[in-house]
Amino acid sequence: MDFFGADLSWRPIAVALLVCGVLVALLLPKPKGAPPFVSFTSAAWRIPVIGHFISFTKPIDMIRDHYRDYGPVFSMNMMGQCLTFLVGPAAQEPFFRGKDEQLSQAAVYGFMTPVFGKGVVYDTTKSRRTQQMKLLANSLGTKNMRTYVPMIVAEAEAFFAKWGEAGTVDLKVALPELIILTASRCLMGDEVRKTLFQQVADLYHDLDKGIKPISFFFPNLPIPDHFARDRARVEMVKLFGPVISKRRAVFDAAAGDAAEVERLAGEDVLAALISFQYKDEGAGRRPLTDDEITGLLIALLFAGQHTSSLTSAWAVMLVVSNPDCLAKVLAEQEAVLGEHDGELSFDALKSMDYLHAAVKETLRLHPPLIMLMRKVLTPLTVPGKDGATHVVPAGHIVVTAPKYANYLPDVFREPDAFDPQRFLPGRLPDGPEDLAQRHAFISFGGGMHACMGQQFAYLQLKTVLSVLLRGYDLELVAKELPESDYEAMVVGPKGPCLVRYKKKK
Repeated sequence: MDFFGADLSWRPIAVALLVCGVLVALLLPKPKGAPPFVSFTSAAWRIPVIGHFISFTKPIDMIRDHYRDYGPVFSMNMMGQCLTFLVGPAAQEPFFRGKDEQLSQAAVYGFMTPVFGKGVVYDTTKSRRTQQMKLLANSLGTKNMRTYVPMIVAEAEAFFAKWGEAGTVDLKVALPELIILTASRCLMGDEVRKTLFQQVADLYHDLDKGIKPISFFFPNLPIPDHFARDRARVEMVKLFGPVISKRRAVFDAAAGDAAEVERLAGEDVLAALISFQYKDEGAGRRPLTDDEITGLLIALLFAGQHTSSLTSAWAVMLVVSNPDCLAKVLAEQEAVLGEHDGELSFDALKSMDYLHAAVKETLRLHPPLIMLMRKVLTPLTVPGKDGATHVVPAGHIVVTAPKYANYLPDVFREPDAFDPQRFLPGRLPDGPEDLAQRHAFISFGGGMHACMGQQFAYLQLKTVLSVLLRGYDLELVAKELPESDYEAMVVGPKGPCLVRYKKKK
């Protein structure tokens, strides 16, 4: 007996079946034209069946080794599943241009269903998922973004005011706290921020901890973090239930007044979700259930929290540890805010090109998601090494790796250097816009499934950095920047990120 009393007597049988399945997969003949298959003799770990899984504990080293040996396209077996890696702009292009009928996002991100819930995002039909994503994307449009800026500024100023005049703080702890404050206020509404924030933050923490690398292969494995994740999802529905009911009553009272209903629907994201109705699939128009609304709010919170929480810590450390960069950021702040009467507004942030470039360069060096995946539904043709062409068979999982692709020296000059200037006009031969078109900078993905929250993330990060860097003198406690922590699905800095701060006069 183990894991809070769960009977795991089935484990030897499961392991035996897994080993047999993997051995069969390894012995099956490879289709003609398929990508080169990584052999165990060339792998860093040469243990059959589990060798590649062990090498996955150092994923970037693994990709680097195989890219050197096999080129931009290579396949490997992982726990009975064939993974094909596509590295570099040319190989990545078919990945990002592929349509859902050929490359399925939902088929590989189903492990997120316990977090988001049934019937939403990856656990619904394409038609409904499209409607849901459009609804959420609209909440992150320019009109709403303008209203979000003063909210984020207010949250940031109040948060930093609690620091006092001087001290030491762990950015890895402090900034995620601030980011979830801003995300909940902007994306979940005033009721949640004012009365339910701490409960939401605690439950979000358990949901987030329930997403681990092993969750991709075994999303319902009976481990403590998965149990906590499932309990948190149930409690989140209970928490939002009264808020949703109260809002529904307001809409019911306005029924018959189309103008008033439209006004109410535009108040915030929660109102938009409550007023929404599906428009297809022969079931007539029906509203979202409380469980679906909760799931979409969780999905939106993940979109507004995951990237920014860890990237904010990296960005502060990188800017502060580069005096020339810090001087340019502060000079730009003074110049831009001088043109906007000292107000940190949406338009002011939009004019901060160097700060934007610094955030983008941070994301190049430290993308939170180091791998992006799709399942191949129909064979995919991709360019390989030395002009070769490969056909990735249906059933494979194709993988791009932003953490490695963003460091390719034939794409980015001096790729290990922190150089925000590279994302300003004129720095690169083809310009940053062309880099995006060629799917070279892929920290936010690309194509039809590019991260819908990326503009909110930039806005959120730039606002927080502006308030912090103008308000405090900062100094890193450690002499070296931390390493990346690859034990989590969303990769951040490893260990504490301590800085000394002193409030500016």
